[in-house]
Amino acid sequence: MFVNEKFRVILSDVNANLEMTNTAFLRYFQEIGNMHSEIAGVGVSDIDRTNLSWILISWKVSVIKRPKYGDEIKIKTWSLGVNKFFAFRDFEVKNQYDEVVAYGASKWSMVDVKKGKVVSICKEITDIYTQEETHVFEDDMILDKLVEPKIEPISKCDFKITRSLIDVNKHLNNVYYLDIAKEAISEEKAIINEFDNFEVMYKKEIRLGDVVKAIYYVDKDYHYVVIKDFNEESLHSIIRFK
Repeated sequence: MFVNEKFRVILSDVNANLEMTNTAFLRYFQEIGNMHSEIAGVGVSDIDRTNLSWILISWKVSVIKRPKYGDEIKIKTWSLGVNKFFAFRDFEVKNQYDEVVAYGASKWSMVDVKKGKVVSICKEITDIYTQEETHVFEDDMILDKLVEPKIEPISKCDFKITRSLIDVNKHLNNVYYLDIAKEAISEEKAIINEFDNFEVMYKKEIRLGDVVKAIYYVDKDYHYVVIKDFNEESLHSIIRFK
């Protein structure tokens, strides 16, 4: 089943060049993904009934051409398949001229919110989503784990999690990890321009009031931001840009 939705790029979606940011792409991907889950009966409005919630494991996104402020974009999403504990979802973004401007892949697990544990994804849920065979990346049913670079970091910065960043699961919303990463990298890449290819791997949730440390590396052709707890003992996320 393909789910399609149109959106208008608004002022909060763009950077200093009036181009759509990576955070905005993730926000719209998250929105349309939940639309599909609502149709399937396991969205955020169903949590009280099902005691089930989706948690994001990783993103992989490639931007071909950035939409501008005021542009209309059309986003399509679909479920690729499930291998017991992981579900895979792809995204495609087109502009008002029907050109593909970006695409993304994501990997998810399902959690029992009362027990706080990952559960297997039953066939009943899989069947409701209706799997498609269209892939945006050759390896998007894998989404490789990212590894922290074994080199000296370029910079580090601390970031405190405030109420406005918390989602329905009472954790830091997935899309804001990119905003934390922006605090650690150069102004040119954080504010003026954006990386057109990036991946995000989530390891441990971040909660209200936590102070995390964003650690920035450059390793060959890649830029990394590793997000850890304040003491740098626990890994929360690894983000890789190119």
